[in-house]
Amino acid sequence: MPKYSIVVPFHNEEENITQMYARLKSVMEHVGDPFELVLVDDGSSDRSYKLLAEIAAVDSRVLVVKLRRNFGQTSALAAGFDNASGDFILAMDGDLQHDPAEIPNFLSKLEEGYDVVSGWRKERIDNFVMRRIPSRCANWLMAKLSGVDIHDFGTTFKAYRREVIHNIPLYGEMHRFIPALAAWYGASICEIPIKNVHRERGKSHYGIGRTFRVFFDLLTIRFLLKYMSRPLHFFGPVGALGILAGGFTSIALLVLKLLNWHESVMDQHGPLFVIAGVLILAGIQMLAIGLLGELQVRHYYTGSQRTPYAIDRILRLRSPGEPSLLSGN
Repeated sequence: MPKYSIVVPFHNEEENITQMYARLKSVMEHVGDPFELVLVDDGSSDRSYKLLAEIAAVDSRVLVVKLRRNFGQTSALAAGFDNASGDFILAMDGDLQHDPAEIPNFLSKLEEGYDVVSGWRKERIDNFVMRRIPSRCANWLMAKLSGVDIHDFGTTFKAYRREVIHNIPLYGEMHRFIPALAAWYGASICEIPIKNVHRERGKSHYGIGRTFRVFFDLLTIRFLLKYMSRPLHFFGPVGALGILAGGFTSIALLVLKLLNWHESVMDQHGPLFVIAGVLILAGIQMLAIGLLGELQVRHYYTGSQRTPYAIDRILRLRSPGEPSLLSGN
């Protein structure tokens, strides 16, 4: 049983895979404890999977997980986490912009007792307008909304205790918010500076569009952190307020009608009558949404084992006396 699992997702990174493996292997062998490398092919269209399969065929410490298509970074990480067996799990990008030589710094913090160790690109070198300003705004907002005082939510370079990361459901693009979700579960979190280097080979998969999506994810995270287990507490007051406002308006209109029996309420207060009806109906809908949310929470806690990815096959070299390569659908 390995002590450490290093999870690395790859998508069209054929130019970096061999060097990434060599550097990871060198660093982890120097650490000295048992380890495994969980390398995830996220539906690559180049030679990435072929290179990963060749590595898995000669190194029993390498587990290759091939996804059926490109599900995205969060789903690829989730597949890696689900198939990792180490007590401590570290995740990083496969483009060599994360230096494997910094892995011991993360592991030492885990050994100190922290549950999550997050990398901090303290000295960023990427584009100031397109990347650094939006990232700084998003990180500031995330820290304020989540109450987790770290500087860099966006980097994948993080380390976790197994029991913590396995309690966090990952989907969409939630991998960047793992520290906030982990804090909700009571995890202890620290941050360490990491290098920020330029990509040497291959093409970046990041764009300004992803930055805009982060701001929408912030709203989701804020809602999840505060109302994930009690959605009716959010929708209920809004719905009750709408019903009360509409009800009081309707009563007022009824009183006016009784006092002025021969006058038409619709002619005198038609718009107000419509508003009252809309408020009541909207309030009922909000209450219904809250109740449906409560049902979803109950369903969530029953532990349905759904995953945001589909595995095509898993490769690992077996020990002597067993079949040399495991391949399954």
